[in-house]
Amino acid sequence: MITSFQMRAARALLGIDQKTLAELAGVSLPTIQRMEASDGNVRGVVESLTRVVDALNRAGVDLIGEHARSDDGGRGVRLKQPGPPPRA
Repeated sequence: MITSFQMRAARALLGIDQKTLAELAGVSLPTIQRMEASDGNVRGVVESLTRVVDALNRAGVDLIGEHARSDDGGRGVRLKQPGPPPRA
């Protein structure tokens, strides 16, 4: 699961807009807009959500789940390593 807050935070860490994320994930811009407009956990087609999570992962973002190990607990995002912004 990913929350809309995590999606927006991940994009901010990468310095990309919704259109670029849509291109990286191979989904439509309205799909990204709907996902980010979700309240809490992102809702949508599982395949589309998987594509978005995979794209964020390839771009260098770790998504930290509800019960995943992190120093302070809770959900979040973590930049794997600084680098140039991803290209579409």
